[in-house]
Amino acid sequence: MRRLWMADAVLLGVYVMVAAAMAVLSLEPPYVTPLGALIALTLGGIVVVVVRHRHPRAAFAGALALALVSAAIGSGAEGMLPIGAMYLVGLRARASVAWSALAAALACAAAAALALTQRGTRLPHILGLQPPVEARDSLLDWLNFFSLIAALLLIATLLGINAGHRRRQLRELQHRAEQLARERDQQAETARARERERIAREMHDVIAHSLTVMIAVSDGARLAADENPQQAKDAIARVAETGRRTLGEVRRLLGTVRAGDDVAVGEADTQLQHAPQPDAGRLPALVQEFADAGLPVRLTITGRPPADAALGLTVYRIVQESLTNSLRHATDLQSVEVHVEWLDGDVAIVVQDTSASRPALPANGDSVGRGLLGMQERVALYNGTLEAGPQRLGWRVAARLHWDASEGNQS
Repeated sequence: MRRLWMADAVLLGVYVMVAAAMAVLSLEPPYVTPLGALIALTLGGIVVVVVRHRHPRAAFAGALALALVSAAIGSGAEGMLPIGAMYLVGLRARASVAWSALAAALACAAAAALALTQRGTRLPHILGLQPPVEARDSLLDWLNFFSLIAALLLIATLLGINAGHRRRQLRELQHRAEQLARERDQQAETARARERERIAREMHDVIAHSLTVMIAVSDGARLAADENPQQAKDAIARVAETGRRTLGEVRRLLGTVRAGDDVAVGEADTQLQHAPQPDAGRLPALVQEFADAGLPVRLTITGRPPADAALGLTVYRIVQESLTNSLRHATDLQSVEVHVEWLDGDVAIVVQDTSASRPALPANGDSVGRGLLGMQERVALYNGTLEAGPQRLGWRVAARLHWDASEGNQS
């Protein structure tokens, strides 16, 4: 708006100076142009310049009318108004609208050129010029006047269309850049939310599993402390080892969160952060850990797992969460069977616990719900299925994941 006001002020100042200079020339005797017409046309031109942004159509029509009247009885200074109007139309409107406005302006230009050929003879004098003494070719004069006016209008229109096209292109590019920035921010926020959910899922699996094992082993050590001190010491050592391993996994997960911050970490913490994730190859060690905690568990693995770290981690976490729930929530356990069957493009996981007295129902707690939800999310990543619920005697978790055998072999 500030640039528009400055442009209007400059245009208005130029118009007033040109109109005043041409009025002075037109009032020189003996060939004088009527003073009233000069004053009325100048005032009308000022109004057109002032209202051309608020009422563009009325200003455009007024500019053409003033230019035509000025060519007939005025000084001709108002001829600059259609030129500015055509530039403004080309700048703001579509090209088709600009060409239609140019056609109307050319029609007025033809009439104005005809009026200019009659000045000093049938119409009042202009600019104090002496009328021609001898007869002249009116058609040639008209053609000269019209060609000049038409060229000026055409140039103004082309300049306006070019500037308007560039302005609209810049506006579109700016809008596109803002849209891309919003999409980038939304994608970044979505990625952060997914990363937070992934870290929360990993933290739940790691902490819930480790604390369950540590609690079970600690209870066993407390009961065996009086009768078998050595067994109690070994159990406490396993609790310490589980705690250290859990601390390492928690530090690694937290290290991924603060990787972008300027946080100084020690060499040991750095090694823990970059330690490899567990995979399907650590299933026997996982089952042995639960067996040491007192869970009667047996593992059966069929087939050969692919070299896919993400798939191996998913299988490991599903088995870990299932055994953790069995250790925490099952009562009077007799046995827990873990079956992992690797097929061509599929892997089937079944964790079945059997109790002696009643079905092993999970407690109504947030940890169980989050654990089952975490398993469902992991299975969904591989377009698989998950069934988890009580059986006649016990609790059963059955999951099937799909994976690309060719990609797994390549990796």
